[in-house]
Amino acid sequence: MPPRVKLWGVRGSLPLPGPTTLRYGGNTSCVEVRVDGEIIILDAGTGIRGLGLASEKEFGSQSIKLTLLITHTHWDHIQGLPFFAPAYNRKNLIRILGYEGARAGLGSILAGQMETPFFPVSLRELPSHLVIEELKEMEFHIGKVKVQAKFANHPGICAGYRLFTSAGSIAYMPDNEPYEPLKMQLAARNGISGAEARDFAATERGKMVDFLSDCDVAILDAQYTDEEYQQHVGWGHSSLSSVVSLALDADVGKLLLFHHDPSHDDEMIDRMVEQARLLVLKSGKTLMIDGAREGAEILLEAKKAAK
Repeated sequence: MPPRVKLWGVRGSLPLPGPTTLRYGGNTSCVEVRVDGEIIILDAGTGIRGLGLASEKEFGSQSIKLTLLITHTHWDHIQGLPFFAPAYNRKNLIRILGYEGARAGLGSILAGQMETPFFPVSLRELPSHLVIEELKEMEFHIGKVKVQAKFANHPGICAGYRLFTSAGSIAYMPDNEPYEPLKMQLAARNGISGAEARDFAATERGKMVDFLSDCDVAILDAQYTDEEYQQHVGWGHSSLSSVVSLALDADVGKLLLFHHDPSHDDEMIDRMVEQARLLVLKSGKTLMIDGAREGAEILLEAKKAAK
């Protein structure tokens, strides 16, 4: 099987099943990467349930070995874990990696959502060989895949990941807010000079551009339209134009608009994709853009060696 990325959940905040989300899907964040002999799962929103069922069917009596990378412990990124079928099979090896959660360790938070009275099976009762490791470094390896992490501008502790593989690189930053609008708002409230706020924002944006630079596939937060964002400054999510601008400056190959807002139906996301493509056209640059769609697969071509 060629290296590939498959989207199992693309929504933010909460699941949204129903007739208005049939094309883009209603499950929350979960992305599967199969490359260099590894199965790497990015986040455990409700989309991980379908991934787990498909994996059990695919592997049958064979054991499944996989690594789950958690960006942060907000519910839409972990709520599918209790329904992940491979975790209930003692032959499977599951490694969960992430950074410390807000006010508690990663393991405590993942276990907490499965405690009585929230769930009938506790985390420690899962029969699979499940190990939770709290990350301390910003660069590490999963087999042959080098992973770089970067903390996002999002409430609590939240990271994005970039996977460097033999078939190019994939960046996943599902929750992130551009610094400039937030810093300017805080400057106005707290008497900080506008120049100081702009300098800080520019520096932080430069770091994000470096993180995404020349990425083959970037799966990025694009929860709000530009108009909606004006009412959500400080909520920890990006506007459409800000994420397109970021991807253009970073020379990204393909951008997937991700973390769709609960108020956005399929037609709304269609309009956002069209608007994003117009922004690229006006820029005079080249950038492929799609709306992240549940069930979509992207095959990776071995064009760039891992760094």
